Amino acid sequence: MELLDKPLKQATAVRQVSLVEAAVRLAAHGSPAEITTADLARAVGITQGAVFRHFASKEAIWLAVLDWTIDTLMSRLQAAADAAADTQASPVLALRAVFLAHIDFVVAYPGVPRVIFQELQHAADTPVKARVRDLMQRYRQLLMRLLNNAQARQAIAPDTDLPTAAVLFIGAVQGLVMQSLISGQVAAMAAQAPGVFDIYQRGLGAAPSPLLPQGIP
Repeated sequence: MELLDKPLKQATAVRQVSLVEAAVRLAAHGSPAEITTADLARAVGITQGAVFRHFASKEAIWLAVLDWTIDTLMSRLQAAADAAADTQASPVLALRAVFLAHIDFVVAYPGVPRVIFQELQHAADTPVKARVRDLMQRYRQLLMRLLNNAQARQAIAPDTDLPTAAVLFIGAVQGLVMQSLISGQVAAMAAQAPGVFDIYQRGLGAAPSPLLPQGIP
């Protein structure tokens, strides 16, 4: 029986990944609230009833989308910070690398911010909103580590309010994302992001960033 169960579990895991990818892809082109399980079924080539063999509910699909987002985005941001730190250059470069890596992620997956913004419109607390809070908490923790390091190495002003600097960092990213979604020109963020970060950096009392070494965002 165990030999039969294993292929079934593997098939379910593969189908779950396909449904998550389809949800992110469809959200890039329309309101997540309007995406139905029938839409998801068509996108992956299964029946609508089969969707519920892999996820207990539509909410479970969005939870899986947020879990994927947390894992993928945070891995990319940490990798960007580590790559910049390995150069032994100014610690502010790690902040810049994280900023640009986040923008690159949104350009690649514009459906993700649509899912998040859609969920935050609900006044009541939800499991999906709780996942968004988890993402923001992990993001702030990463930023605080980078900001503390930058301050300890005297790369930013010694009197910088670091929690506020973390809020402003996230707000700058969100502002770019929101404007790009409104204009429908998501790819334009990649060109605008360096200039936005330069203004943020000057607010920290840091010198303008040198060119990043090759291979770092």
